[in-house]
Amino acid sequence: MEYRITAPLDKNVVKKLKAGDYVWISGTIYTARDAAHKRMQETLDKGQELPVDWKDNIIYYMGPSPAREGRVIGSAGPTTSSRMDPYAPRLLDMGLGGMIGKGKRSPAVSEAIVQNGSVYFAAVGGAGALLSRQIKKAEVIAYDDLGTEAIRRLEVEDLPVIVVIDPEGNDLYKMNAGNIIS
Repeated sequence: MEYRITAPLDKNVVKKLKAGDYVWISGTIYTARDAAHKRMQETLDKGQELPVDWKDNIIYYMGPSPAREGRVIGSAGPTTSSRMDPYAPRLLDMGLGGMIGKGKRSPAVSEAIVQNGSVYFAAVGGAGALLSRQIKKAEVIAYDDLGTEAIRRLEVEDLPVIVVIDPEGNDLYKMNAGNIIS
C-alpha cells in the first residue's frame, strides 16, 4: 500500500501501516543521532526533562552536511539505526511515534515498537542529496554544541520512506530476508 501521512503521528494512522508500505511524510519531524541520544539518556538518568516531548513524534537518524547557498539543509541521508538501539526502547516507552533510519533493529527495539504501537521506517541510504529536497525548514532546537548531531526540527513535505517494522512487529527485512540487502 501507499500512504501520505502527517507528523506528528496519529496512532490510528500508524495502526494501518504494514511492513513494506510506501509512505510519504509531511509535517514536523526531528533529527537525533548517537551523541544526542547519549545526552538524552544522561538527562533522563538525572531525572531532568528532555528538550523535546517525543510523544507521537518521529526521530530521523540523520546528521546533515552543511547547506549550500540557497538551500535549507545539506545532504540529509539516514544513518545506521542500530547505533541508537540502546536508547530507542526508553524513548518509545515515552511515546515516540516513529523512527526513520536504515538497517536492522535489535529484538528489544522491535518489542518496544509493538508494545507502544510505533513504527520504524527506512529512508534510502545514499540518496541524501535527493532527500534534502523534501526538507522545507530546518532549525537546531537543542544540543547546538554537537554540531551535525544537534537535535533539529525539520519541516518536511512528502519525505519518502518504507515501513520496515510495523506496529504488529512484522519486519520487512525478516519477511524478505533473501531479497533485501540491509
